[in-house]
Amino acid sequence: MTAPRSYRSTTALAQVVTFDDSTMHVQLTDGRVVSVPLLWFPRLLAARPEQRQQVQLGAGGRGLHWDELDEDLSVAGLLAGGS
Repeated sequence: MTAPRSYRSTTALAQVVTFDDSTMHVQLTDGRVVSVPLLWFPRLLAARPEQRQQVQLGAGGRGLHWDELDEDLSVAGLLAGGS
């Protein structure tokens, strides 16, 4: 039996956000890349590529914001598997 992993808080911050046709990729300052399907976020899925590119990093990289789309996501939420 293996010992359970203990949870360790991280201060991972968004650094770069890119898209392909079906996925959003968020590069974090700790080197990880979180890739999530656009299907999870209907506003981003329905947006034109140029609208998706207008993402703003907020709260020092803790959040993602699209003013025109009225969409806000948190890095913590993405790491947890959702918003």
